[in-house]
Amino acid sequence: MKKLLFPLCLLALVLCGFSGSALAAYPDKPLSMVVTYPPGGATDFQARIVTTMASEEKFFGQPVVIINKPGAGGRVGWNWFAEKAAKDGYWMSTYNAPHFIAQSLIYKDSKFSVDSFEPVATWGADPAVLIVPKNSPFKTVKDLVAFAKANPGKVTVNGAGLYVGHHIAMLQLAKAEGITLTYVPEQGGTPAMQSVMGAKVMAGFNNLADAYRNREFVNILAIADMQRHSFISDVPTFLEEGIEVDNSSVNYRGIFLPKGTDAAVVAMCEKAFVDMFNSARVKELMEQSGSPMFVLNRAQTADLFIKVQKNLEVLLKDIKE
Repeated sequence: MKKLLFPLCLLALVLCGFSGSALAAYPDKPLSMVVTYPPGGATDFQARIVTTMASEEKFFGQPVVIINKPGAGGRVGWNWFAEKAAKDGYWMSTYNAPHFIAQSLIYKDSKFSVDSFEPVATWGADPAVLIVPKNSPFKTVKDLVAFAKANPGKVTVNGAGLYVGHHIAMLQLAKAEGITLTYVPEQGGTPAMQSVMGAKVMAGFNNLADAYRNREFVNILAIADMQRHSFISDVPTFLEEGIEVDNSSVNYRGIFLPKGTDAAVVAMCEKAFVDMFNSARVKELMEQSGSPMFVLNRAQTADLFIKVQKNLEVLLKDIKE
């Protein structure tokens, strides 16, 4: 028994030493971050801002390389990430909630759930806004609602995909006002914005940040939040307009890792990202781009996922077609 015990103890010491050494060296190469939407949209744009300082030694000392895997409102990228991403700490993904949580509840081909990932940190909360082309006859949300009541199904409204925050806001609007709207799912926020700008659809729900950056080309009629926002302080909330659309569609954005990533690596990533998000430079760049910040640590992000899922289980049962 003693002969067996010594080799086992030696093996344990070797493994512990390797683990500590490996963590001390992490990261020793660039990190890859999957963004499940096309380049140029709010998630992609903000992910590049919040990781711009990653190469500094006080954070990762390595750059974060953005890899876009768009499709199906983010589901294509999250399916890939849940099934194929390495668990070595060098692969991470942006998350969008309620998007990935709603899709996990609705679609049987979703390979993920809230239990598939290790939450790391949150950088922002971006409300959905109702937008129309600059030359639209709809000057207020009530103009659009009145036309939709008189012309059921003729108002086309787009968003970044099915059962993303934009779609949820549209479903809330249709239910609240008893109107029939024709939803046009796009392959992300950028093509959705382009379709509204080009008047290919009559209206759209998009992110506040994207609408703010493109306000020269679109009019913002209402915001799906509980209060007005400083970036667009002249835009009323739906609730102010007497329409029961709340903040259930607010798009929270942040970072998660594959389930099973080493706990020490997860903790290191949490600290680095939270510190980066709170840096003066990142805050400045986010403010300049009209991107609302909302920084949460790992535990707070995990609590957010639970809260959003519980809300969606009720909301989607009530409003989905």
